[in-house]
Amino acid sequence: MSDSDSDGGVPLIEAEFDTTASSKKRKREAEPEATKDSKKAAKKLKRKEKKKHKAKEIDEDDLDQELGVNHSFERMDGQLVADYVNARTRLYGKELSSVELEDKFIPARTIRDSTSWSKPRTSDNLSAFLKTQCSTLNPTPKKPVGAPHTVVVTASGIRAADVCRSLKSGLPKEGIKDPNVAKLFAKHMKLAEQVAHLKKNKIDFAVGTPDRLAALLEEKALSTANLKQVVIDVSYIDQKKRGILDMKELHDSLIKFLLRKNFLGEAKERGDDMFLFY
Repeated sequence: MSDSDSDGGVPLIEAEFDTTASSKKRKREAEPEATKDSKKAAKKLKRKEKKKHKAKEIDEDDLDQELGVNHSFERMDGQLVADYVNARTRLYGKELSSVELEDKFIPARTIRDSTSWSKPRTSDNLSAFLKTQCSTLNPTPKKPVGAPHTVVVTASGIRAADVCRSLKSGLPKEGIKDPNVAKLFAKHMKLAEQVAHLKKNKIDFAVGTPDRLAALLEEKALSTANLKQVVIDVSYIDQKKRGILDMKELHDSLIKFLLRKNFLGEAKERGDDMFLFY
């Protein structure tokens, strides 16, 4: 018997192991148009995702150790901030499923665009920044106790204390009279004492760390009844050039805090853009 079959004359070896370029071409031509289109769309999406990931990288030159500032956030609009924050969430949550990760992502619609502010995002400039970026900063006489219009989230108690001092000295210069600023962090301050303070006093600004602020919300001492914005002190970096998003546990605490129903509900009611990354 010859090397060809009696019907088609096709060599058996070639018929079974045809992996040549012409074979691959025939397979592509035989694919339905819908399959080809879906593959093209998948490749396009992959290229787009790769480009987005490149945009989320922080340039080492932007880490200004002298000022203690990461300048990258000065150029990020709401969408880019959301992309970067969510990329960090994805990095720290490698063991999570895609569905679990989706539940931890910050929607871009909740982040206010602050790229119009061109000065360095230091604590000294925070009061002026808030004056230009926030519609409500003046004290409201009729507000309930423990209900600030602005919550500032910081990476540590020491940083929160610095921000409080800056706000108390800077806000009067910006025309905000007698601002009541509450220090709400764990270092040297007991939760029970802070609960008692909030339940007795009206406050305008609440400054603290994610876990302590969350605990005060759980205790129903800190209220969102008068809340207008949540400011995340994201540009600040410590001596090791780390910010609030650069440490897994701190990042996780921040995301958990921001995704509370209190904030997402309030944000939706007030037009979404409640989060302000400074």
